[in-house]
Amino acid sequence: MPKKIKIGVLKETKIPPDKRVALPPKRVLELLDQNQNVVLVVQPSELRCYKDSEYMKEGVVMQGDLSDCEILIGVKEVDISSLIPDKTYLFFSHVAKEQAYNRDLLRAILAKRIRLLDYEYFTDKEGVRLIAFGRWAGVVGAYNSLRGWGEKTGMYSLKPAHKCHNRKEMDAQLDLVKLKNSRILISGGGRVAWGVMETMKALGIREITPQEYLGMEFDEAVFCRIDPVHYVEHIEGKKFELQHFFKNPKEYKSYFAPFSSCTDIYIAAHYWNPDSPRMFELDEMTSPDFRIKMIADISCDINGSVPSTIRASTIAEPFYGFDPHSRTETGAFDSNTPITMMTVDNLPGELPRDASDEFSGILVKEILPRLIGDDPDGVVERATITENGRLTERYSYLEDYVKG
Repeated sequence: MPKKIKIGVLKETKIPPDKRVALPPKRVLELLDQNQNVVLVVQPSELRCYKDSEYMKEGVVMQGDLSDCEILIGVKEVDISSLIPDKTYLFFSHVAKEQAYNRDLLRAILAKRIRLLDYEYFTDKEGVRLIAFGRWAGVVGAYNSLRGWGEKTGMYSLKPAHKCHNRKEMDAQLDLVKLKNSRILISGGGRVAWGVMETMKALGIREITPQEYLGMEFDEAVFCRIDPVHYVEHIEGKKFELQHFFKNPKEYKSYFAPFSSCTDIYIAAHYWNPDSPRMFELDEMTSPDFRIKMIADISCDINGSVPSTIRASTIAEPFYGFDPHSRTETGAFDSNTPITMMTVDNLPGELPRDASDEFSGILVKEILPRLIGDDPDGVVERATITENGRLTERYSYLEDYVKG
């Protein structure tokens, strides 16, 4: 008889708090039904979007001490003091890009001989990510941009997404939106951008092409999505090639100015390489031609592609103002605030039930079967950052980062 594998679902310990969970009750049942050699327990949590009672109603065992589990599954970074030695952990660790604020976390993981698997690096053979919350960041980020616009213009007021029970309730709020002839621009082409597009389409406004956006006037609200081909150009005027841009971003400069002069709400949903040009510079933001009054930076690269992203905001306080002339933060909706910013960096946490349900479906279908069974394509190996107290070969470049 095969040995039972015991999996524990962690309560989230990240501050600020996150209500998402890797495995909601129905996904626990799916996993157990499909894997007879798995035992699963859930750590009690008063914060989680799915109540302990919802798990117990389905017969799921609640267990505070998870030290007898081989595999521990969470969402966000685990508090260092909570780490249990010699276990396999799955969560978003934010260490593989050498994020300085999590260096101590990686050091502790190595010291405790933990096998760390990071969701961000579960990929197929072509390098395409298998599991992510990006779509929900886009869905909620777009909603927040509309909410901020309503507060800024005084035309309407929306209920915060995190106070909605689920997406259905949030989408119902869109009936209150009044945009007149506002123009909305979206940059990006991945999961996040498509999530933004979902909210825009639920709103019922018309999508137009980049050419129409730049060359035409409209007496109705419209939105437009742009890719790098539309907002960067080669410094020597060479024809744009996407793969060349990805490999040689320093050879390109921004061509965003035409868009900034005809946009009211800008939603940044693109991936940004620090070697790439910024969308615009602070000096450009002081120009009379710079029309943008609301920026939702879903990517939230601090001092990155959007230079007015000076800090991450929170779910509780998602907005702040920015004055490009003084280059200082102001009140979010003060009458003299030139630009209102939305820079929440954990947006899926505003619709935790919906986001958790979709994420867990992929986890149960694509990830956990490979972790507890066969993995011929090396999916688990590519996501394994540490094992037996050492960095794996793929992540050995982090040695200097660990040493500080």
